[in-house]
Amino acid sequence: MNQWFVVIIVLVQCLIGPASSAEPQTGDPGAGAAYAQQVCAKCHAIDRAGMSPEPKAPPFKDVANTPGMTETALTVWLRTSHPTMPNIIVEPADIDNVIAYILSLKD
Repeated sequence: MNQWFVVIIVLVQCLIGPASSAEPQTGDPGAGAAYAQQVCAKCHAIDRAGMSPEPKAPPFKDVANTPGMTETALTVWLRTSHPTMPNIIVEPADIDNVIAYILSLKD
């Protein structure tokens, strides 16, 4: 997994504190999967299996299974520009849907 991704997640967790694993999801995982297929699959493996086309892009299943991964952490991650990721502007409803989809991949 990309070391910067892990660093950002740890930083976010330090800033916002521990989140409940029962955090309510607000998005539609089906719509998030469709968006991810269209926009994210160029770089990320977006399903439960497979390797990402871009080796530095973590598979969504790995993102979902990162210890402490929450809706809040993913929201911060997707709303922050990153040197290792294209600066894609994602609409708020799409962010909620993609987050719901990613979290649906948790083991």
